[in-house]
Amino acid sequence: MTPLRVVLVVLFGVLVMLQTFSFPGQFAHMASEDPDFAPMRWPATALVAFWLLCGEVVIVATWRLLTLVKKDRIFSDAAFKWVDAILYAIGAGWVVLVGVFLVVGFNADDPGPIVVLMLLVTGVTAFGLVMLVMRALLRQATNLRSEMETVI
Repeated sequence: MTPLRVVLVVLFGVLVMLQTFSFPGQFAHMASEDPDFAPMRWPATALVAFWLLCGEVVIVATWRLLTLVKKDRIFSDAAFKWVDAILYAIGAGWVVLVGVFLVVGFNADDPGPIVVLMLLVTGVTAFGLVMLVMRALLRQATNLRSEMETVI
């Protein structure tokens, strides 16, 4: 579990750095170089910051789930709030991504961005559905464990 925690810390740090420095700076540079992009600077910054925040929520919830595993409390009701936090973050990011996909899809001249966004929507959808299955499996395992504890 320690290697996963190290990866989560590094990933969280990278996401915070991207959220606060890299993307805002990149969009400011793009706006200064291309006047057509200037009106999109702040909406693009807000969108990317929101998606990165969703990723940060997933990382924090995963950390908390790892803590529950370490304490042998993963098969308890405490785990469900963290799994739900992951699902809500994925769902919120997915809703905004679908909105961006629709706006770009109806206004794009080039099919490239549409294909990339369609792949992203499909990937996020698959990840969300896998998490729903994992939540159902956690629910079954929690019920089985509580039944076993009752028997013993």
